[in-house]
Amino acid sequence: MQIDELIEYMESLGLEIHTTTKARGHLGFFLDGRIDISKSTPQERIIPTLLHEFAHYIHSKIEGNIPKTGGSINIIFNTDEDFTDELIAVTNFVDYHSKCEKLIRHRDMVKDSIKKLDLQIKEEFPKFQRSKKFKEFDKAIRGTKLKYLLKYDRVRIMPWFLFGKEEVLSINTIEQDFPNLKTAFVNYIRLKSLTRKQRRISNRIAKLHRYYNRPTELFARLVEGLYIDKDLTYKLAPNATNRFFELLELGYYKELKNIFDLFVTKC
Repeated sequence: MQIDELIEYMESLGLEIHTTTKARGHLGFFLDGRIDISKSTPQERIIPTLLHEFAHYIHSKIEGNIPKTGGSINIIFNTDEDFTDELIAVTNFVDYHSKCEKLIRHRDMVKDSIKKLDLQIKEEFPKFQRSKKFKEFDKAIRGTKLKYLLKYDRVRIMPWFLFGKEEVLSINTIEQDFPNLKTAFVNYIRLKSLTRKQRRISNRIAKLHRYYNRPTELFARLVEGLYIDKDLTYKLAPNATNRFFELLELGYYKELKNIFDLFVTKC
């Protein structure tokens, strides 16, 4: 398939196609009759990305208010059958980032570090529990500026006086800044820091899963998958693929049938 031919056909439908923008930080972006393909998109990814964004365009003609709702599997496939699990499998094939593997590994490493620090603290304070107040620690830091490091990894403390000196505290320099602080207490501060980090990573993973699992994204990646590897896509999502082609032939997906007839099935 030639990129220029595909763009020409899409433009003949009244779509604006732009290939020299940043696409809002994505490979591609569709909104209000306009498709943007990032100028940094690799050559081999341009056609799949165009098809992905065109699928969003078709979906917008079938179902309204997609940016807010994310769409509905039932409406996209005009059935009560739920193809979500099959479509997620296709998504994981089309876009390996959707598995969040790096983030999950990172989170697991942080979790292991938290467990190690927990055990080290318990060597000196056997009754220590992460879910409860660490009274011995609270007593030890009373009146000090260490309390700030329980919420932040690095803080700047501005002077009270005009010519005073700014002070910077960091979890990386606790031992130097507080040489008399017990090792267990140092570990506790670092444990709190890692707990915040774990929460941030988990939130990031959850956010990505919500994005990738939106019905409109699942549908767009099914279309993309059928272009990249039709046989594998069918193997991963036999029911969804069969229903897709049934509706395609019936004209349910409107101009997407022409795209498949003219371009995709040729490949």
